Amino acid sequence: MIAHCKKELPYEACGLLSGKNGVAETIWKMKNVERSPVSFAMDTTQLQQTLKQIQQNKEALTGIYHSHPTGIAYPSSRDIEYAHYPEAAYIIISLANQKPVVKGFRIINRKVIPLMIQLLHD
Repeated sequence: MIAHCKKELPYEACGLLSGKNGVAETIWKMKNVERSPVSFAMDTTQLQQTLKQIQQNKEALTGIYHSHPTGIAYPSSRDIEYAHYPEAAYIIISLANQKPVVKGFRIINRKVIPLMIQLLHD
């Protein structure tokens, strides 16, 4: 996830996480169709195909990640506005400093709730 975000610099990277029992086991690197350093959007066709594949794998959507190349690891107003998956953790990777900062949130009805997350792999 972090490697994907670094590879996409200077643009925001984005992707999905899926797994079972709230544990992300699979990473799905998505294309940021906006190619922007301050926002992202996933291709709707790629998104629908990936969600279908997650279901076929008998997994559930556990998270949606994206990077903030120069910003902090906290949802922007646009991130909050476009948060349509309340069951998913929203993972934000800040690449503003030498060491990446990774934080997780639930975003429900525009309310941001910090999550305790644990990274098992880089």
